[in-house]
Amino acid sequence: MQADQMSMWHLISSASLLVQLVMLLLVAASVVSWVMIFQRSTTIRSAKAALDDFEDRFWSGIDLSKLYRQVTTDPDTNSGLEQIFRAGFKEFSRMRQQAGVDPEAVMDAVQRSMRVAISREEEKLELHLSFLATVGSTSPYVGLFGTVWGIMNSFRGLATVQQATLATVAPGIAEALIATAMGLFAAIPAVIAYNRFSARSESLISRYYTFADEFSSILHRRVHSRDE
Repeated sequence: MQADQMSMWHLISSASLLVQLVMLLLVAASVVSWVMIFQRSTTIRSAKAALDDFEDRFWSGIDLSKLYRQVTTDPDTNSGLEQIFRAGFKEFSRMRQQAGVDPEAVMDAVQRSMRVAISREEEKLELHLSFLATVGSTSPYVGLFGTVWGIMNSFRGLATVQQATLATVAPGIAEALIATAMGLFAAIPAVIAYNRFSARSESLISRYYTFADEFSSILHRRVHSRDE
């Protein structure tokens, strides 16, 4: 009978309503976090593979106009570099069709277009990371709140007992500590995932900016060579 009272399910079911709500909130946060972790992992892995593939195509010596037609007719939505390249080359072609446009004005327009495209890709890569950061930073405190409340109720119940023993106090404290364990269970994977995805996102974004700079240099040489 004593063992049944100390079972996990019995401790959870016998906890106070507020502690049960805290546990439910933490379980929900953990489930949503794991869904986002798998989703972000797939997205970032696909983004890196698409980036590597497009870089190989770009530096293979293919004509830029031909490459632009390829990415326009058959766009790969997972490739951030395609979006950046498309935005830059489209603006370059549009500005070059206008007579009397200063080469520096052309390059300024191209760089602005690519910066906007990079910002959009950055938003895609960092989607849901703020939620993981929130879960990782707040879940331990939410679990601690449930623990403190449960221990308060446990000690409050001792006022009605003539002789307090460890067997009397243990179940209440154990059910309260479950909330802290759930808080850590929700927080630890979220923190690890947030740090990992943030680092990988920053790496991809850095490569986007590097590509934009290199592509700008190529277009800069092209626009000035035509004016000579």
